[in-house]
Amino acid sequence: MTAAPTVRVPPARWPRGPFAQMVAALAGRATRGDPPRLFTTLGHNPRLFRRWLPFSGALLYGGALARTDRELVILRTAWRCGSWYEWAQHVELARRAGLAGADVERVAAGPEAAGWRDRQRLLLEAVDELHDRRVVTDATWAALAGMLDERQLIELCFLVGHYEMLAMTLNSLGVEPEATSLGRLDGPTAEAARRLARRLLAARAGGASPAAGAVGH
Repeated sequence: MTAAPTVRVPPARWPRGPFAQMVAALAGRATRGDPPRLFTTLGHNPRLFRRWLPFSGALLYGGALARTDRELVILRTAWRCGSWYEWAQHVELARRAGLAGADVERVAAGPEAAGWRDRQRLLLEAVDELHDRRVVTDATWAALAGMLDERQLIELCFLVGHYEMLAMTLNSLGVEPEATSLGRLDGPTAEAARRLARRLLAARAGGASPAAGAVGH
C-alpha cells in the first residue's frame, strides 16, 4: 500500500458554521459517500468557504461546457498538477457524467494517446498548454474555436485555472481522498492514484514537483 502524504490541516468532523455544515452533509449524500474532506477542511475558514463555493459550483454544475468535456478537463488538470484528491474524486464523477471508462483510464497518457476524438484531444492539449505555458497556443485556440463558442472558451480557461488553484491548496494542506472515493477506483485508475500519492510525497520532501511531466512517474 502506498504511504499517504501527511495531513497538515486535519478535516473537521463538521465545518464551522451552519452553511458549511449543510453543504458538507448534502455533498456526502450526493456522492453517496462520506462528506467530502475538501469541504470539511476548507470549512475551517468559513468566510472564504462561503465565497468560494458558489464560483466552484457554477463551474462544476452550471457551466456551458458539456459534462463529459468538463470532467475530462478536470481529470487532466488533476493529473498534471499531481492532485491525488482531485483525481480520486473526479474519476467517479467523470463516469457518472458519461465519460467512457477507457477515456478515463487514458487521461494520464495525455493527448498523444491513441483513441481520442478530435474534440477530446484538443481539450487535453489546451489543459497541457495552460499548465505548461500559461496560455493556449494560437493553433489550439483556432481549432477549439471551431468547436466551442465564446462562452465555452472562456469557461475552459477558468475551469483549468480553478482546478489548478484547488490542486495547489489540496496538495499543500494534505487533504486525503475519502475512503469511499478511493474504494471506487480500480485497475488503471487506482494505480494512477497511487502514482499521484507517490509524486506528492516526493514533492513534499523537496524532490521533483508533483506536476513534473505530462505522464508522471
